[in-house]
Amino acid sequence: MKVFKFGGASLESVERIRQVGQIVQSFPEDKLLIVISAMGKTTNELEKVAQNFFLRKREIAAQLLFNIERYHMQVAEEILGTRDNPLFTQLQQFFTEAEWTLGEKPMRNYDYYYDQLVSLGELLSTAIVSAYFNTVGIRNHWLDVRDVFRTDDNFRDANIDWAVTQRQVTERVLPMFSTANIVVAQGFIGSTDQNESVTLGREGSDYSAAVFANMLDAESQTIWKDVEGLKNADPKIFPNTVNIPEISYGEVIEMAFYGAQVIHPKTIKPLQNKQIPLYVKCFLDKNLPGTVIREVADVRQLPPLIVLKKNQVLLHITSKDYSFITEAKISGIYEIFHGLKIKINLMQNGAISFSCCIDHNPEKIELLIKTLHNDFKINYNEGLELLTVRYYQDGLLEELSNGHSVLLEQRSPATIQRLWKK
Repeated sequence: MKVFKFGGASLESVERIRQVGQIVQSFPEDKLLIVISAMGKTTNELEKVAQNFFLRKREIAAQLLFNIERYHMQVAEEILGTRDNPLFTQLQQFFTEAEWTLGEKPMRNYDYYYDQLVSLGELLSTAIVSAYFNTVGIRNHWLDVRDVFRTDDNFRDANIDWAVTQRQVTERVLPMFSTANIVVAQGFIGSTDQNESVTLGREGSDYSAAVFANMLDAESQTIWKDVEGLKNADPKIFPNTVNIPEISYGEVIEMAFYGAQVIHPKTIKPLQNKQIPLYVKCFLDKNLPGTVIREVADVRQLPPLIVLKKNQVLLHITSKDYSFITEAKISGIYEIFHGLKIKINLMQNGAISFSCCIDHNPEKIELLIKTLHNDFKINYNEGLELLTVRYYQDGLLEELSNGHSVLLEQRSPATIQRLWKK
């Protein structure tokens, strides 16, 4: 048993969908659970639908949804060569359900409606890919993962009920492999016990694949991307990046914690628990070696690992009465951040002050300032960048920091972080 995950970039054209089919056909003897993301930028477009619906701009939301429908119908017709296929009825049913949502008055919070609408993307892409596979002789079963992944109702960042989900995987998914070697399922989504769609957090398809790998006791998980493998930095930002042939679970978790976008932060734990290796491979050339992520890897062979988070805000929180920021006060501040779901990317504590770096989110920052206003004075700087380098070298640091005004720095033997303004 192997688990494959294909992201949106591997489905952004008919040619690339055919390429996915060729990759799958090159594993004729393996049982494959294939997790698929929404096609191209569909998730971004569905987010716009949700936003306009919640703002009661229904005509705009309906037009955006129609554009998404037209695009997927065109892709389906082009790749199947006909509209005489049950797929088109299935797609129409998905859009009808989304239209029902748009016909409601938004009485619940935004996150709920976000999940009901944005989950559509994965349902569409997997239905199209599954139908195409069957048309070209790649026998497979399509799975609605909402019938399997049971979660709580923490919309937009739902938590999986592992006991119930494991039972569903055993009872519903495993028997599918008795009549076909391939099962196609969605990433990113699940369902509450009230059959309400949820999402598992942005970019959560990697995590979905890892949950399946864990529960199926898979031999391996492979994430197919449009890059050669993991690199030591984002090549879109930094020149002269290098490939990483092997890296440990722990190092990938560190990189994800600091903001690297390559692997979803929650992905590693289910794999590490059962020592399942994770491969990052290039779907444009499956023969390239890629990267393997596993328990043991030699960090001495690693180059400097560089992560840059843009659009950061530095908050400087000072007690109004000049009292010390003690453990009790810090605990209270943490509780407020936790309640507003604001992640702290970097922090520093002084005698009467607490400084922290967070992602720029105007709505949450406004709520945070209102909540802290009674007890603290608050200043903040916007438009900052947070650089993190593991296994740093002084010459490299000076090169990266050239021309920037550093506002905050933390350094350990292995890692340095600098918050700066250009």
